[in-house]
Amino acid sequence: MSTDRSTGTGAADAGDTLWVRRFHPAQDAGVRVVFLPHAGGSASFFFPFSAALAATGRVEALSVQYPGRQDRRDEAPLGSLPELADGVHRALRGWADRPLVLMGHSMGAVIAYEVARMFESEGNGVPLGVISSGRRAPSVRRVENAHLLGDKEFLAEVRSLSGTASALLDDEEIVRMVLPGLRADYKAVETHEPAPEPLLRCPVGVITGDADPRVTPEEAQAWRRHTTGGFHFRVFAGGHFFLNDHQASVTDTISEYVAAFAKEAAASAG
Repeated sequence: MSTDRSTGTGAADAGDTLWVRRFHPAQDAGVRVVFLPHAGGSASFFFPFSAALAATGRVEALSVQYPGRQDRRDEAPLGSLPELADGVHRALRGWADRPLVLMGHSMGAVIAYEVARMFESEGNGVPLGVISSGRRAPSVRRVENAHLLGDKEFLAEVRSLSGTASALLDDEEIVRMVLPGLRADYKAVETHEPAPEPLLRCPVGVITGDADPRVTPEEAQAWRRHTTGGFHFRVFAGGHFFLNDHQASVTDTISEYVAAFAKEAAASAG
């Protein structure tokens, strides 16, 4: 697996390039989709989606690597959403020479939302749109405190979502390695309370699973209330990690959303 950690524009600080992975450079692509992983997730989770988008020749994918995992495992994980969003925002400034679409899964969707609001406050036309996967709208609150559970109960909660192979979580050495990052991520997303304003100006696309224990289709559809732009919605069969079972269809949907976002942006400019 090859990884490009350069910024493409040279605008980002050297330290910020730690946050971004470009697995499949697509120099002629007109749009970049930035993938933001779920709690406990890493940039490589989106490798197959990056490859599929690059094959279209129209979209280049970037994947965000949070501190405390894989090649950043020696760094302390961040336990607050604002810290994660700020790090992503700073890192992506060096990639904004092309339109950016922010796509996050689960916790990543919340980070994408906050980063989008940061960019929009700067009035620079970033982002082109936001795609939320497997996450209820910011205004839909649930009381969740998994990060406060004991290790055994906490790992059982993680297993229940089927996002991490159970065999890996049965390995004590691996558990010791990934547990701090997992718990920090859960704390970050479970304690975050998004401000109700401002609304996004860019369009929002939503994809979700019909059997996701973390979000109902109705809770996901409530993202409509968080933008003054267009809204797009699609439900797939499956649970929290439905996108693993529908990689081709999810990739097609991402491409469709990107095209719709670009069309809306062109109409607004006209």
